[in-house]
This record gives sequence, structure tokens and C-alpha cells, in this order.
Amino acid sequence: MEDTLMEQVGSDSRTYSVDYDWLKLPEGWEAPMAAVTVDSMDRVYGFNRGENGVIIFDTDGNYLEHWEGVDFIFPHAIYADHEDNIWIVDRDAGQVLKYTAEGKQKLAIGRRGYRSNTGADNSVFSSDGYRDVVRAGEPFNLPAGVAVAPSGDVFVADGYANCRVHRFDADGNHITSWGQPGSGEGEFLLPHGVTIDQNGSVLVSDRENNRIQEFDQEGRFLSEWATGLIGPALVWQDIDGVGFVPEHNGGNFSVLTPTGSPLARWGDEIYRSCHGAAGDSKGGIYFVQPVRGAHGRQIVKYSPI
Repeated sequence: MEDTLMEQVGSDSRTYSVDYDWLKLPEGWEAPMAAVTVDSMDRVYGFNRGENGVIIFDTDGNYLEHWEGVDFIFPHAIYADHEDNIWIVDRDAGQVLKYTAEGKQKLAIGRRGYRSNTGADNSVFSSDGYRDVVRAGEPFNLPAGVAVAPSGDVFVADGYANCRVHRFDADGNHITSWGQPGSGEGEFLLPHGVTIDQNGSVLVSDRENNRIQEFDQEGRFLSEWATGLIGPALVWQDIDGVGFVPEHNGGNFSVLTPTGSPLARWGDEIYRSCHGAAGDSKGGIYFVQPVRGAHGRQIVKYSPI
């Protein structure tokens, strides 16, 4: 597959070469990607909606292995925590799942198939349920994203048919939740991604409100990043706190300072629905995005120049 629109992107110190053909799957495999994460050993995990839900690559895109004996209804998000546990959001199952790096399940948060009462039609599984949310619900109603704090506490963006962020302890016990439908401070219109930054703040990608909101871990509003984003899917931050944001609704990719100021931006409408982001220890960035000639979204690598 080829995509010749961009070979070099970004600006100034944030310039990248683009490898649209980074992904090297075993012959005959199809793996439309939903999300990506990278562990401490620079193993790149592609969470996808094909037959092999979690596929692991090296930083050159070579296939290493895949998880066997696992089954997901609708793969949506993946996250490697500081101990290399791999967290999965299976949206339509209504669960957040913790695995070892080898694919052995350690914890399940949420009852499979349960959907809370938010006013959305719980017989419909789509990406538009957030439009019908009229009240905040308990965990979960089509959850979207997950992040884990150094303490082990787990934060879940519950957005496709809810308007909440939920916090759990390391054993999956519910601690607190916050959020209401709307566009004011602490209100959400599809909280899609969640990140814990260097200071312990919770960054919530409030996708359909075109913004990122910052909270403390008790859910108190701290700030709003107003950077002209168009449907931010999530923020992935590197060791310096620099953020990388796929703009799902605009097809753009933004690089932000630790406080949300823009450093670089590129993209095109053909990349609309870009969905995931992660990075390796050498500065390589991996975005999940559409690619010309490919079936579904793929992982594309951006290498710093």
C-alpha cells in the first residue's frame, strides 16, 4: 500500500518522516487497527478488529507474536501501564480488561454486556449514542479509553453512550466518577480518551466538544486546552510531557506542549477517523489512521528528523 501525500511532516524541532508501510503482517492476515500502545521494551501492540485481536511488532514493524485464545466484541483502546500490564477497552462488551503482556487475563472491570441508564437506546451499538445521553450513568455504557496512574488507580473515559470519567483502585473497586452531558466545565460530549500527565493530572479528550479538559484525580476541573483541535481522540505524552493528538474528526495530528500549546500540526481530511497514538523510547510515534489502499485503519510510524 502507498500513500504519497506526505513524506515529511511537522515543523521546526518537531519534524518527522512518515512510514506508511511500517506494518508487516503475516501473509493473508487482515488487521484493521483500532488502537496502539508501546511497552517498556519497545514492543508495539496493535489492537485490531481482525481475527487476531492483539498483534505485537518490533519498532521496525516486524511481526513478533499475537495473543491466542482471546475474543473481543469491539476492540477500541489499548494501554500499557508502568508495569507492562496491558489494558483493553472492549467497547461493546462494556468492559475494561487487564492482561499480562503475554495475553493472560488478570482483571475485568465491568459486567460483560451491562449498559447503564443514560437516556441512550441501549439496544443500539453505534458511535452516535453520545448524542442521546441526557443523564450521567454508572459504569459503563460503551466505554472508550483507559489510563493507569503510578498509584495503580485506573481511569476510564466512558463516552460512547455516557458522559463520565470513572476512577477505580488497582483491584477494580469503584472510587469516584465525574461528568455530566454538556459543554461547560466538567461536562462532556463523548469523553473518548484519558491520560495521566507528569503532574498526576487527568487529561480527558472531550471529543465532540473539540477540547481537552484537565482535572485532578478527584475530578476537580483545572483547565481547558483550547487549541483549535477538531475531535481529539486522545493525548499520548512522551517522557518530556509533549503530547501527540490524533484529531479524529478533522484528520489532523497535533503536537502540544505539556500545557496544551501547539508545537506542530499536519494532516488532511483523508485521515479523518485517526484514532490512536503511542511512542517508543527513541522518539518514534505511532498513529492509528486511514492509509490509501489499505483496508481499515493502519499503524503508521513517524520518525523524528
